[in-house]
Amino acid sequence: MIAMRIAGGLLAVATLTAATACATSDATSDPPANAKTPTAAVASKHPAETLTPLLQQSLPKVKGKTFTSAVVNFPPNARAKPHRHGEAFVYAYVLQGSVRSELAGKPVTAYHQGQNWVEPPGAHHVLTENTSRTKPAKLLVVFVSDPGAKLKVDD
Repeated sequence: MIAMRIAGGLLAVATLTAATACATSDATSDPPANAKTPTAAVASKHPAETLTPLLQQSLPKVKGKTFTSAVVNFPPNARAKPHRHGEAFVYAYVLQGSVRSELAGKPVTAYHQGQNWVEPPGAHHVLTENTSRTKPAKLLVVFVSDPGAKLKVDD
């Protein structure tokens, strides 16, 4: 019963967030074919992702657990540092664009708008990157964690 409530809540948050993202996202386009290519020093630098919290609350009838949702924005060519999410259970849903993700010991997987994945507690996230050099990517991420726990710890 609790799992069904959590799943229903995740679906509602994802649906509302996706609708909002679609209504407010900026249109982007690839540069013209004759555009100048940046120098190698600039091209090799990857911008970082940004996390914007949406909601955090204790889970009713699940003693000692907190539900946190956030939107993670990946500018074009962005890459997150390898990291862990402590003992949190993580659910990620691609709102916009495409990302490549790799957990230690698992194959690299590309996820596109509308796809999702989960990360078990203690997983080592060795790769998360926007697959596009010209278009942003956006994730809805949900954490089920201990109250007050750090949700992301870079290596």
